[in-house]
Amino acid sequence: MQTLSKFTHHTECSACGSSDGKAVYSDGSGYCFVCKTHFKASSGSDSAQNRVIPMEDYKASQEAKKAVSGQILSIPDRGITKATCEAYGVMQSGTDHYYPYTDAKGNEMAWKIRDVPNKQFRSQGNIKDALLFGQAQWNAGGRFVTITEGELDALAAYQMMGSKYPVVSIKNGAQSAVRDCQAQYEWLDSFETIVLAFDADEVGSEAAAKVAELFGSKVRIMKMQQGFKDACDYLKESKSADFVKQWWAAEKYVPDGIIDGADLLELVMQPLPKAQAHYPYLGLNQMTGGIRQQEMVVVTAGSGLGKSQFMREVIWQLLCETQDNIGVMFLEESVKRTALSIMSLAVNKPLHLSEVEIDDRQKREAFDKTLGTHRLFFYDCFGSTAIDNIINRVRYFAKGLNCRYILLDHVSIVVSDQTHGDERKAIDEIMTKLRMIVQETGVCLFVVSHLRRPDGKGHEEGAATSLNQLRGSGSIGQLADMVLGLERAAQHEDPIERNTTRVRVIKNRYSGETGKACAVLYDRYTGRMNEINEASL
Repeated sequence: MQTLSKFTHHTECSACGSSDGKAVYSDGSGYCFVCKTHFKASSGSDSAQNRVIPMEDYKASQEAKKAVSGQILSIPDRGITKATCEAYGVMQSGTDHYYPYTDAKGNEMAWKIRDVPNKQFRSQGNIKDALLFGQAQWNAGGRFVTITEGELDALAAYQMMGSKYPVVSIKNGAQSAVRDCQAQYEWLDSFETIVLAFDADEVGSEAAAKVAELFGSKVRIMKMQQGFKDACDYLKESKSADFVKQWWAAEKYVPDGIIDGADLLELVMQPLPKAQAHYPYLGLNQMTGGIRQQEMVVVTAGSGLGKSQFMREVIWQLLCETQDNIGVMFLEESVKRTALSIMSLAVNKPLHLSEVEIDDRQKREAFDKTLGTHRLFFYDCFGSTAIDNIINRVRYFAKGLNCRYILLDHVSIVVSDQTHGDERKAIDEIMTKLRMIVQETGVCLFVVSHLRRPDGKGHEEGAATSLNQLRGSGSIGQLADMVLGLERAAQHEDPIERNTTRVRVIKNRYSGETGKACAVLYDRYTGRMNEINEASL
């Protein structure tokens, strides 16, 4: 006949410090009603080894143990010894393998059960709140801890490493890696080095990178050799020595973009890139050093102050000075007008104006020098100015047509009808994508941007341009290598002054030199912007 234990007295709880929260029973067991900790029946000892777990965890533990019985054996098909299984408490019953998950005191909370013939897993108990597989058998701190993607890999790695260093596994594969490691951050971070031995596939690599972000420089990422997906593969093929070699060769984690200065010798010994072309104006070249590929140049001015004409002058200069292909995206005018305006520069006549007379011979000559070179490519954008569409065309110019110079006039129209009031966000998006294309392809990209109206004197009255006036977003100025501002008093009474544009270098990442670079006078009879000496005005 079973004798029921009876309550005897209240006493101090060694678990939480309560002065009288612990109830003691006649069989020596106890329960604290404050911290909800059970104490095993013993000879009155209240030592740590006799302390059990909070009630909710105790219930989960008991549930986990139900129907779990078996024996500890080797796993021959994996090459895993009985001693290894014993170290981790892995049991077998029939065709099922049981992998225990515990709390910090080593009390079983759950089991991961592997149906070996069907290669399927199921779980029993509260695995969600359990530690990493194998964690409880190791004290915190030490030189190394290895994390694998699965229980079998943990067993294999532990065995191949000679049972010297802690090896644990995340609970539910790569998808749970970050969450599992975050939950045990303090324990994992107590080790000097964390070696990630995840599977050699895309999912495993991505998970390793994300876990590495948690722990930073103490992480080393192990690379599996070709033909080996995980630790189990090495053990099955009797390649333990190779695994150990790869483990010691695990690469120290370095976040993307971080470079050791000592690795830059070859880079800094290379000559600096020289200008591949020049601007049409001497003063501008002296201040900027010319036009370089792999740069983004922003040209800005108030409305109607000559941005497009300045861009045409640049196109003509590139045609004359280089043999490179040029992509032209003038989004506010027809391809015909753009083409005629560029042809005009070859004959010094504004062909886009109907009153200009020119014979067919001259027109064909202008065509042959410009459009007929097979180096100019245009984008007919009618009805197609969506951001992704523009980005795709810029990339095609660069990669598909090998255009080394691309001119986009202008960025504001790309976002004007699709932002729903969030112009800043849209400009940030397109400028970031354009910058990426420049870095990726090495092209020189000219981008026209509008200005916000300044306080006081307007830009049409000759107001100075500045970075903080760029319309829509600070990303325009931040991402550009060069920002050129055009300034002109378009309403001035003096016709010369009215047609004189000052070119200001607002930003110059190349040399840092900024300020007024030159003055150019528009000649309506030739359609050209010619550099002048301001002292002569």
